[in-house]
Amino acid sequence: MMRKSVKAVFCVLMAAGLMAGCGAGNKPYPAKDIQFYISADAGGGTDGIARKITQIVEANSDAKFYMVNKPGVNDSVAASLCMDAKPDGYTICNANYSSAVSAVYNQIVDNYSMDRLAPIAMVTEESDAIMVSKNAPFKTFEEMIEYAKANPGKVKVADQGIGSRVYLILNKLEEQYGIEFNKISYSSSAPQREAMLNGEVDMALTSLGDFAAVLNSGDAIGICEFSSVRNATYPDVPTCIELGMDESFLSGSFLFVAAPAEVPEEVVSYLQAEFQKAVESDEFKEWTATVGVTPHFMTNDEVKTFIDGLQEKDFKALDDLKAQGLIQ
Repeated sequence: MMRKSVKAVFCVLMAAGLMAGCGAGNKPYPAKDIQFYISADAGGGTDGIARKITQIVEANSDAKFYMVNKPGVNDSVAASLCMDAKPDGYTICNANYSSAVSAVYNQIVDNYSMDRLAPIAMVTEESDAIMVSKNAPFKTFEEMIEYAKANPGKVKVADQGIGSRVYLILNKLEEQYGIEFNKISYSSSAPQREAMLNGEVDMALTSLGDFAAVLNSGDAIGICEFSSVRNATYPDVPTCIELGMDESFLSGSFLFVAAPAEVPEEVVSYLQAEFQKAVESDEFKEWTATVGVTPHFMTNDEVKTFIDGLQEKDFKALDDLKAQGLIQ
């Protein structure tokens, strides 16, 4: 009787999952916290997006994350660590333009390839845009093109370095409209803003959100965003598509979530569904509207297709610059 009683209690505990170790290996994913490598320093835009979207996922699912900032090397450090991690679904990362295009093209990190990541979902896009100084001799995109045609090389524009994403867009504009800019390189959006405020340049290319302070003060005016949908935060700025450009002009950064390439399909499916709900939530839409980025969900297959097309387009443009001796 004693043995039967002990056995009965044991079975009850097993069924309830209360004995130490019982059922631990059978607990459905996610059975523990998920490490999330962020490709930027704490406090920046990428960090803010990654933390906000995971907070929403946590509030509405069983997934829990702990965030680890790993900036540097064309934003490739976080992705590289993820590529090398065990593909069990408990290490993921974010990736963006720099980590998916620049870092791959430059091959700064050995054995670095997007083929070693399994995309989970696109979360946001942050399109590039043209902002012009309030003192510029033009106030619209059409006026800028007309002025540039009449004054070759006179329009001073702040880019982010030869071979940068915005530099490539400036080259496309020159080819499309038969104009010539005086391109001046700056390291990031902060010195671009200062250059505009100091009168060093007439216009700049970066995201509208990066110029929020000077747009709100009236020191700068947005005249074109290289997107297909108007920015909810800056609805008066026309898109490049509205202005007659084709989809090859779509340009900007983005943030997608990825895991190591061999991660089980059920993990991708689970996380993709949870991130989709978060991206499409009112909370995320309202939050992104305050920081100038746009929620943009894509499935894992859609992200793969998007990245392949982007690499093909921009690698060709970078090869052309290399052939001209403008980059190494």
